Amino acid sequence: MSVPQPHAKPATHILVEGVTLAYGDFVIQHDLTFGIKRGDVFIIMGGSGCGKSTVMRSLTGLLQPKVGRIHYEGVSFWDAPAADRAQTMRRFGVMYQSGALWSSMTLLENVALPLEQYTSLSPAQIHDIAAYKLALVGLRGFDDFYPSEISGGMQKRVGVARAMALDPDVLFFDEPSAGLDPLSARLLDELILELRDSLGTTMVVVTHELASIFNIGDDSVFLDPETKTMLTTGNPRELRDHSDIPKVRSFLTRGEA
Repeated sequence: MSVPQPHAKPATHILVEGVTLAYGDFVIQHDLTFGIKRGDVFIIMGGSGCGKSTVMRSLTGLLQPKVGRIHYEGVSFWDAPAADRAQTMRRFGVMYQSGALWSSMTLLENVALPLEQYTSLSPAQIHDIAAYKLALVGLRGFDDFYPSEISGGMQKRVGVARAMALDPDVLFFDEPSAGLDPLSARLLDELILELRDSLGTTMVVVTHELASIFNIGDDSVFLDPETKTMLTTGNPRELRDHSDIPKVRSFLTRGEA
């Protein structure tokens, strides 16, 4: 009789190792060490001013750490040659907090822009891929609409479609639910999970919204603005229920624990 084999644990996709982030001499966060597993939705969380977006800037190649290393699939990103870093960044998709859509472009043109800039595909191929990406986020038939003609929640979905245009290995979201009503925020959370499950993409989400944190987070890091370092990592629901760190429990229960 065969012996059941244990399921393989997901490989570490991104490893942050001893990282300190600063603007000049002003330290934002120091001594950050955590791993992000392939295919996880990883939450960067903490109170206002803790440096969540700064950490994302470093992960996406916009801010070099003062100290430490960031590894993608075992390769030190900031130690690599500039051409290799650029190639790695091509595998990132980023959805910005504001959506950052071009108001003078249709939704399809917004999604097509990265394909036009970074591929040699024909206009017909780019059109078909952009339309497909819009369909993936539930916006089939909205190709010719302009951002001003759709709701804020739909604009966020277009931002996701554009971030997915080049089939990235990692999708980064900066406060995706900001400015949305609870229903639209929930629908966006569901979209993130659907994309994770269907595409197997690693998702890194910067947010302080508790509903989203608990709805979508597989793992997380908690950043503290006072000590300017991380206090813990782990599944957000488990941290809420079992963490012995008062700041973490207070944040995840809005002070009710």
